[in-house]
Amino acid sequence: MFYKMECHQPSGSFKIRGIEKLCRHFMEQGKRSFIIPSGGNAGYSLAYAGKQLGAHIKVVVPETTSVVMIEKIRTLNAEVEVHGKVWDDANVYAQTLVAEGGYTFIHPFDHPLLWQGHSSIIDECAADMPEPDKIVVAVGGGGLLSGIFEGMKRNSWNTATVVTAETAGAASFLKSWTAKKLVALDEIRTIAGSLAAKKVCLNAIQMANNFNVAPFTVSDAGAIQACGHFLNEFNVLVEPACGAALAYPYYGANQIDADEQVLIIACGGICMDIGQFLDYSEK
Repeated sequence: MFYKMECHQPSGSFKIRGIEKLCRHFMEQGKRSFIIPSGGNAGYSLAYAGKQLGAHIKVVVPETTSVVMIEKIRTLNAEVEVHGKVWDDANVYAQTLVAEGGYTFIHPFDHPLLWQGHSSIIDECAADMPEPDKIVVAVGGGGLLSGIFEGMKRNSWNTATVVTAETAGAASFLKSWTAKKLVALDEIRTIAGSLAAKKVCLNAIQMANNFNVAPFTVSDAGAIQACGHFLNEFNVLVEPACGAALAYPYYGANQIDADEQVLIIACGGICMDIGQFLDYSEK
């Protein structure tokens, strides 16, 4: 079993890879003020990049985003506004603010430069290991998945099965994959807020057609338990969205052959502190 420890990124998750690339791209065009709708991690990564690069950042989060996460973003000198029940609501609102002028919109998962940034994960893995039999990746809006596909294509990793991990209450990729077209969930029911997009980006579905894909879903309880196992093993606390991928070797072990090499993208996430983890665990 191999783990790509994106949880050790400066911003706590893989998001910084694509977010920084996109932020620098717009700053080279003279942009200095950015807005992003986010459940937490993308907003935090943009705030981190903005502080380092000298940009003004506004993050619009839904009501499901924890107070702890909001305060973490604010410590990076970013402005935070709460709007809507889910990420999709925050997204619509953020775009209305862009239309009013002054902000450059940063999409948290649906932009080619984001995918390019995230694809460097596979570049780094390919430099250290042969192509594995399976790659396990958590799927929310599909930005990370798009990057994984792009990196696999560039490094000629053509045979690995990509296990798309989601919590059962936010399985938007599974719904679209099953329907063979892009469709949206009617509602989101999960504590894994970073996976809470009602539909994935079209690019993720289109690229998936060129690879071996195996959807995997786990309950919220299973994702939390996987976070606990990961904490015990590596002394790293990640959020339930990452737990969806970490759950695969624990709850999908019957799908792993004894001689298979499996790469798990530990995408990280800082939307959960130890108090919230203990609370979820007790429930």
